[in-house]
Amino acid sequence: MKKEFQIRPMEEADYDDVFALWGTITGFGIRSIDDSREGVARFLKRNPGLSVVAVSDGKIVGSILCGQDGRRGCLYHVCVAEAYRQMGIGQSMVEVCVKELAAEGINKVNLIAFRRNAVGNMFWGKLEWIYRDDLNYYDLALNKDNYTVFIN
Repeated sequence: MKKEFQIRPMEEADYDDVFALWGTITGFGIRSIDDSREGVARFLKRNPGLSVVAVSDGKIVGSILCGQDGRRGCLYHVCVAEAYRQMGIGQSMVEVCVKELAAEGINKVNLIAFRRNAVGNMFWGKLEWIYRDDLNYYDLALNKDNYTVFIN
């Protein structure tokens, strides 16, 4: 039986449920500072109305942190609870985010999927997002205390 779901903007009050969801996603990387309550609140304030959650049966079953810098949009932490996959929730959330970014004049959206995240990489392939092998991605850690923990 297909479950009903709604997509709505993410709010700061959703943090505990969203963080708990992240902790169930195999291959997911969670940053110690960026993904803290304060880090997510800062992100939501900087990008009002762009991040979304999917709600079914009264609980959050999916989420996307979505932001833009005036030139490009970026999706972070796209996830759907395992029991709610293959129902169109992920695709619906992505469509909402992309529509909102386009309304703000953003012409390109990117994301990072860890290589170890097999489910996520298959999802993006099915949505026909373009895998880039023509560039190098670089990071500079300004705060060494902001480390990533992977969910196994």
